[in-house]
Amino acid sequence: MAEKRTILVCSCEDTMPLDVDAIRRGCKGATIGTARFLCRDQLDVFRKAAGAGDPLTVACTQEAPLFSELAGDSATIVFANVRETGGWSNDAAKAGPKMAALLAAAAEPLPEIAFVSLKSDGVILIYGCDEKAIEAAQLLTDHLDVTVLISRPRDLSPPRVTDFPVVTGTIRSAKGHLGAFELVVDNYATPAPSSRGALTFGVPRNGAVSRCDVVLDLSGLPALFPAADLRDGYLRADPADPAAVLRAVLKARDMVGTFDKPRYITFSQDLCAHSRSQIVGCRRCLDLCPTGAITPAGNHVAIDPQVCAGCGQCAAVCPTGAAAYALPPADALMRKLRVMLSTYREAGGSHPILLLHDDAHGTELIDALARHGSGLPANVLPLAVNEVTQIGLETIAAAFAYGASTLRFLLRARAKHDIEGLKKTMALAEPILAGLGFGEHRVAAIETDDPDALGEALRAIAPQEPAPKPASFAPVGGKRDVLRLALRELHRASPAPTDIVPLPAGAPFGTIEVNVEGCTLCLSCVSACPTGALRDDPEKPTLRFAEDACVQCGLCAATCPEKVIRLKPQIDFRAATASARLIKQEEPFPCIKCGKPFGVKSTVERVVAKLEGKHWMFKGSAQRLDVIKMCEDCRVTAMTETDFDPYGAPRANPRTTDDYLRERERLKRENERKSES
Repeated sequence: MAEKRTILVCSCEDTMPLDVDAIRRGCKGATIGTARFLCRDQLDVFRKAAGAGDPLTVACTQEAPLFSELAGDSATIVFANVRETGGWSNDAAKAGPKMAALLAAAAEPLPEIAFVSLKSDGVILIYGCDEKAIEAAQLLTDHLDVTVLISRPRDLSPPRVTDFPVVTGTIRSAKGHLGAFELVVDNYATPAPSSRGALTFGVPRNGAVSRCDVVLDLSGLPALFPAADLRDGYLRADPADPAAVLRAVLKARDMVGTFDKPRYITFSQDLCAHSRSQIVGCRRCLDLCPTGAITPAGNHVAIDPQVCAGCGQCAAVCPTGAAAYALPPADALMRKLRVMLSTYREAGGSHPILLLHDDAHGTELIDALARHGSGLPANVLPLAVNEVTQIGLETIAAAFAYGASTLRFLLRARAKHDIEGLKKTMALAEPILAGLGFGEHRVAAIETDDPDALGEALRAIAPQEPAPKPASFAPVGGKRDVLRLALRELHRASPAPTDIVPLPAGAPFGTIEVNVEGCTLCLSCVSACPTGALRDDPEKPTLRFAEDACVQCGLCAATCPEKVIRLKPQIDFRAATASARLIKQEEPFPCIKCGKPFGVKSTVERVVAKLEGKHWMFKGSAQRLDVIKMCEDCRVTAMTETDFDPYGAPRANPRTTDDYLRERERLKRENERKSES
């Protein structure tokens, strides 16, 4: 390991074997300490290691709070779970290389992330359809500022004392987040104070607006937001489930104050390829965002960090790197993969299967498999990420370049939100891996909530040979940069390097095919291209194409007036070092008056040939035809000097107010003369 580090590994009362030699081979340079009961009888071993002042890795996450409390500020400690992920397994005797990999990866630092603050003053709207909403309000009225909105009320008993407002109405639309909800309510009406046997309401009106900090939805109606479980401050429960209602009430009670949530996405609008000149090109992120946090904003999109729930699909599919995940950034995650896979290999491990999972679902499933089942196989390296859907092509490419033989995503049997973005990423990775000789089915998902099914799926994976020449590159930079680097290294390390691999439609790599005969070199495609893949030349009418910069956004094809551009998705591994390809070049046409080049020679000559002797404006007049052969400055001068009239015949001067007044006066005098005679 690069830094001097102490690693403490405990056998947890001899419930798992420790292959110290394998750990030492993988974690070179580290001081390895072992224990049998580190968190109890051998706490002095921990105190001594923590007091030494060196960075410390403790192979235990269960007792992390105890160790952190004992160490205080005296040591920098990271914790790694090698028990549930390796030691408690039918393959525990062979898990030494895996333990070394997990310990080394845990010590890899991650950058700090920014936070977004959400402030709630405790103003809550409870939306329901019967007395259950009022009962929930009674539980919350001592803690929050409550308003109850009843949709389609029936036989509601009037309160003896009005502790909180009860109104009727149906929510038409909703937007916002914790601390800033805005609801539009139709059929809104307030109750009559004189209600006797049951609440009676006044005249309803539509379009009433309600603003609140928290929404508790007990209506039983469809959710007010897409991916409702991911909307901060919006709590929804089935009114027929008392336990679910109580959980929602308890959760709502605590939603007062200032809350910090990660800024999951870093966004650079200048890199966005959404649109140009009101023509839409790329909309990958807009189509995939489950919460509606992304909206069009001119030539780029806008991401609302308060609404964003951090699924990461926008960053995974963004072709330019305008949207990049920050928890952690792609390059930091790839560095952790690099350490994990290289350590596993150096410790003697083979055929590593990388299992990417989230904490909320995956960690619990792995824990259950270890405690009640066969545990993970010895060659399965689990890596927890914030959201599995954050994984992009750069991470998959890096994993196989670093030596992974197979990659599996662990997903819920019923996903919290649409995983279409991850499916597209896997569909993009498969042809690249197959084209480079890795074979098929190297990347797939395991969708289950059953730990035993997870174990069976992992043990059913046939051993696959990893890259014959594993890479060791250190990824640094933005998302698009590390993606290019990872793909180049994957190509170099692959079993059968191939220069060009065809890709499915929608891939963020490719070339363009141009019908050169139909191209007029108007260069509108150059001005529309957001990445500079299409280029011109200030000295001569020229169109060049740099494939390495193309993201297949389609703006060039949509903008081209002649419609001669067609996208061709592929990945050309030579493009990174290739110069821009010349598509078409012509001689400029010099102005016949001043000699300045102002257009494409073939285009000007074609226009002259089409108009000469055929269009009424230019018939019988060589002087008029010469205007087409002049630059914009000389053309104006020539038309002014020669009194050029495009209509061919003199036109009457425009009539003014004075003309009408003179005409009226003339007619008046004529009438007077006639009357006198």
